Amino acid sequence: MNHPVLEREALHTVRLTLNGRTRSGQTRPRLLLSDFLRHELGATGTHVGCEHGVCGACTVRIDGVAARACLTLAVQVDGRQVDTVENPGGNDAVLDALKAAFKRHHALQCGFCTAGILMSSADWLQRQRANGQVPDEAAVRDMLSGHLCRCTGYTPIVNAVMEVARA
Repeated sequence: MNHPVLEREALHTVRLTLNGRTRSGQTRPRLLLSDFLRHELGATGTHVGCEHGVCGACTVRIDGVAARACLTLAVQVDGRQVDTVENPGGNDAVLDALKAAFKRHHALQCGFCTAGILMSSADWLQRQRANGQVPDEAAVRDMLSGHLCRCTGYTPIVNAVMEVARA
């Protein structure tokens, strides 16, 4: 597959489907998706933590698969579907169930890492269900190991994810 070489300082138009809506914006080739979503498209639900892919706060779904927005260039999502925690259309039953469960279990804490954890958890739970699996607590904790919560309150998060997993 041949990709055109992008001019380093030129602005490029990126067209994508963001949370079910067609959107576009201008970006230079080196801009991170997390910055493009926040500053060009105003989708501020995606948080930027470590900018090294370690903390997981910037996790979004690209074409349905969880990905770190801080490790993805904005130009890479041209023509693709990107879903963030905002999901204003409310068309994601698992994500909506997780949001409600996080509230019930007081798993929102300070909220900085919550967006990324919700997006990873939704993707992971949908894959578990597609494979006919109901994860146990150890599996949930293993999945969450890709996220850093500085509130150190993983127990409410695990309980919320487990509630949705068992539903």
